[in-house]
Amino acid sequence: MKLDRDLLAIQQMREAVERAYEAQQQMKHYTQEQVDKIVAAMARAGEEAAVRLAEMAVRETGMGVVEHKVIKNLLATRDLHRYIADMKTVGIINRDEARKVVEIAAPVGVIAGLIPTTNPTSTAMYKAIIAVKSRNALVMSPHPRAIQCTSEAARVVAEAAVAAGAPEGIIQCLETVHLSATNELMRHPKVSLILATGGSGMVKAAYQSGTPALGVGPGNVPVFVERTADVPRAISYIMAGKTFDNGLICAAEEAIIADEPIADQVASELRRQGGYFLSPEEIRRLSAVAVRPNGAVNPAVVGQPAISVAEMAGIQVPSDTKVLVAPLEGVGPEYPLSREKLCPILAFYTAPGWRAACERCIEIVEFGGLGHSLAIHSQDEEVIMAFAMEKPVFRILVNTPSTHGAVGVTTGLPPALTLGSGTWGGSATSDNVGPLNLINIKRLAYGIREPDGGSDQAQVEDIERIVRAVLAHLNAR
Repeated sequence: MKLDRDLLAIQQMREAVERAYEAQQQMKHYTQEQVDKIVAAMARAGEEAAVRLAEMAVRETGMGVVEHKVIKNLLATRDLHRYIADMKTVGIINRDEARKVVEIAAPVGVIAGLIPTTNPTSTAMYKAIIAVKSRNALVMSPHPRAIQCTSEAARVVAEAAVAAGAPEGIIQCLETVHLSATNELMRHPKVSLILATGGSGMVKAAYQSGTPALGVGPGNVPVFVERTADVPRAISYIMAGKTFDNGLICAAEEAIIADEPIADQVASELRRQGGYFLSPEEIRRLSAVAVRPNGAVNPAVVGQPAISVAEMAGIQVPSDTKVLVAPLEGVGPEYPLSREKLCPILAFYTAPGWRAACERCIEIVEFGGLGHSLAIHSQDEEVIMAFAMEKPVFRILVNTPSTHGAVGVTTGLPPALTLGSGTWGGSATSDNVGPLNLINIKRLAYGIREPDGGSDQAQVEDIERIVRAVLAHLNAR
């Protein structure tokens, strides 16, 4: 009997979950040594396939830059493995001798991994590696525009895992994709956790599924260039971040706020390094093309180079243009380019000092990037710390490209392609998600006090001392 596509997708999903569940029932008994051997093999296989998978992703999705996707694939395999190689995820992971509490890691079970079209191969391998490192199984649901490259990335690391001793079925990827199957996957009784990376609608659906979920909110990252900044270097970092994979990473810079005393220098440097400043009419035309009336970014511009985006809007730009720069007066629905664009378009503002810049940054993240990331270029530690204290974001990147810094390429942050935006952004975590986010922790706690309030001699003496002090104070009144 030939099944309709939705029924076929649901049936394949159910079978995949069953296989993953059976594999995880075996995997949960593995030792740390066995797990680490498997994870090392997965990372090595992903690293070896980095170029081929990058080419597949660009060819299938029509987005991004091959060389940059190679870097993301290496981040998700080689760099990630270096970071987590010695991480304890099996058995006793912490022992507090003073309080007599022992922490023991327990896997969560089967994880549903929702994979975006923007970073399909890197996200697939990253989720597979952190899932197996924490002794979980993973069932991936790829984006419909990235099924082949996601499936191949999953196959590469899954085969390496099995060859290194993992049970068959520990990594699964759905090859027939339908929204009904993805929705049922998130509600499947044998799925213990959803790891959602993608659009805000999909992440919201994950949280509404009734299954515990870790999701990420959108980024709308402002970058403040403060008057003490090394302007040429700051602009080179901003350009590197915004053009990386044509702006596909959600931590990419979306708006520059230039400190007024150096605003002309910032603008001049942007032009020198390939920024094209749009006229008011060009801003109007680009806004109509890049952002839909409902506020959503037009998929046609996502991950495309600046020249191609300009052509879509009927704007002629020099052949060396890398980024389209839109000077704006405000933030909000009436300024469509103040949103996240996911392509090489930067909003541009000036501010008379860091306090005004602070307010503008908050406006921008509140319009579509709460909890995510912010960048600052400055040599003034007081200003840097003020930004860290006052901004409603969980990653403040200092003197580095926001794109690269947030995911751990140029900073000491954990290498990750799922960046939590915390409760401010509607997420259950503010972390760069890693293996420790995918375990439960059992706590073995020994008694250290008597149930009737009794305690050891030192505590008794402390109480007597406090009583004597109180009596002395009362007698002195």
